[in-house]
Amino acid sequence: MRSLTVALDARSYPIHIGSGLLSRADIILEHLEAPLAAIVSNETVAPLYLEALTSALRDLGVRVTEIVLPDGESHKDWQTLNLIYNALLDNRCERATTIIALGGGVIGDLAGFAAATYQRGIPYIQVPTTLLAQVDSSVGGKTGINHPLGKNMIGAFYQPRLVLADTQTLKTLPDRELRAGLSEIIKYGLIRDLSFFEWLEVNLEKILARDTDALVFAIERSCASKAAVVAEDERESGIRALLNLGHTFGHAIEAGLGFGRWLHGEAVAAGTMMAADLSRRHGWLPEEEFARILALLQRAGLPTQGPALGAAHYLDLMAMDKKVTAGKIRLVLLKKIGEGVISTEASEDEILAAIEASCRG
Repeated sequence: MRSLTVALDARSYPIHIGSGLLSRADIILEHLEAPLAAIVSNETVAPLYLEALTSALRDLGVRVTEIVLPDGESHKDWQTLNLIYNALLDNRCERATTIIALGGGVIGDLAGFAAATYQRGIPYIQVPTTLLAQVDSSVGGKTGINHPLGKNMIGAFYQPRLVLADTQTLKTLPDRELRAGLSEIIKYGLIRDLSFFEWLEVNLEKILARDTDALVFAIERSCASKAAVVAEDERESGIRALLNLGHTFGHAIEAGLGFGRWLHGEAVAAGTMMAADLSRRHGWLPEEEFARILALLQRAGLPTQGPALGAAHYLDLMAMDKKVTAGKIRLVLLKKIGEGVISTEASEDEILAAIEASCRG
């Protein structure tokens, strides 16, 4: 097991990464306020892992409530959130109950937001089962739901008590989901870690082959990078916005197509290429580095072009993004590989050109 810490003073918490950790209910037990837990999962993950986790906790004397939700980004909404509240209330879950999110990013965001708001806040733990959730969404305390006009527009910053990433769960992950998680891993190399990007160029196929050592290294390096950023800027008032490379474009793709048509990581990959192209047009990212980014995303089997929603429609959707400040779209661009910057300098014409170029292919 590999461990690191998200350093937030009294609210600091550990991230444990390793194989077979779902059987280590003792690790979870030490982070419970009382022997009371509500496990939130979905119809895809629950048949695989819910019974084992529930049984392990019950063997240690924990009273467990199971909450199984429909699967998919299209269900990340008020209706599904209310299913969690209903189950918590029906089972008389109290403030000492800890919610355990067992699933991917959608489950983590839903369960975390429920924890942040139920009885004005109860503890929660992240047990991510997808690569994307293990390297990104489970860490940092962003919780929330989608609105038809924008992704993650309703939510709260609310930190978990523990993140437990079991790499064994990646063995049952569909190839498409595994590839989607790679977009967030590549992001860390692009914004602040050149040596990690270079490592990915050499070792990408090992990750795609689900080599345990390569996966653990990539997950740990990604989590360490995110933990450092979150510790410096928990509520995204500054440097944390760097973690949104490709996301403003990507969120527009998700909202424009309808949530669930593209996986989040797929939309982020196409958005990352739009950001890279915009960086190149702005005179920052060298041509040869643009080509390296394109090649790595293509090797990962990720989209490098966006859907043809219309450049003006993209811009309208991007104007709804949470990173808009004083009416200006804040974008994460690249000076070079390993050096991301938060910028409002790109002109509307440059942004439109980058979108149009991507959609034309």
